[in-house]
Amino acid sequence: MSRSPAAPHLDSSAAPQAPKQEWGPPEHLDRQYNARAAIPDHPEIFARWRAASSAARNSLRYEPDCHYGPSPAESLDLYPAARRDAPLLVFIHGGYWRSLDKQDFSFLAPAFVRAGVAVAMPNYGLAPATSIADIVRQMLRAMAWLYRNPPQLGIDGRRIVVAGHSAGAHLAAMMLAADWPLWGRDLPRNLLRGAVCISGVYDLRPVVRAPFLQDDLKLDDDEAWMVSPVAYRPKLSTPLITAVGGAESDEFQRQNRLIGEIWPHCFRRDLPLPGRHHLASVETLGDPGHPLFHATLRLLGKTP
Repeated sequence: MSRSPAAPHLDSSAAPQAPKQEWGPPEHLDRQYNARAAIPDHPEIFARWRAASSAARNSLRYEPDCHYGPSPAESLDLYPAARRDAPLLVFIHGGYWRSLDKQDFSFLAPAFVRAGVAVAMPNYGLAPATSIADIVRQMLRAMAWLYRNPPQLGIDGRRIVVAGHSAGAHLAAMMLAADWPLWGRDLPRNLLRGAVCISGVYDLRPVVRAPFLQDDLKLDDDEAWMVSPVAYRPKLSTPLITAVGGAESDEFQRQNRLIGEIWPHCFRRDLPLPGRHHLASVETLGDPGHPLFHATLRLLGKTP
């Protein structure tokens, strides 16, 4: 069993070798991956999310800032369902590992809570103060904490699904790749029931070469590969659903295809999001009328 310094929870013995690839000039990578620059009204979108999230927290019962690890950043908000022993959706926010907060995405919780699903939204330390490898470890601690405390939290530890958007989708995929008994002897290999990855990045090598991210991420190609989901192969065929906006860049489209190609034993379906840009793509998860919401409910064992 091989353990890398960057990802000690993963079995890299079956990992594919990093393929050689040309990514194009730096300015091309900036255009492909700097999603905010391609969405001129992103400040207004973030303001709308904050307002909707504040309204959601005012309307729902929730437990803020439950600490799952030793650092101040290692906290999560829990939105319980009305009934105990509810399935749990863990949503990991994006922001290129360097920005945003769990409470920016509270607006995704109400539809799931109304459907009888508890929702947990973890925070993590942000780059550059926290490395991506350490962010992965923090998410491992969050998932293990949730699994170990179902009676106190009113959740069913046998029905945990992880979801994420953008950098959060990268982290959700890393959770699907985790060899959980390596992380904790009390943890089952099938800790997760499924994963939903929206507009994610799964090979970090081109991402870390984009000039707008280099100062914050500070990874070379080898280090980026060791924290890339596609460098690993999940031991189980845990269901994976992917989605990417139809208006997103060619690179986000390619990354979305890549994870399904590398993990065919997990991949179940890709849900098209026609006309959606990078920020609009995540909004579909909390829309009770959208197929992505329905597909997520089915992973959780709930009937839409």
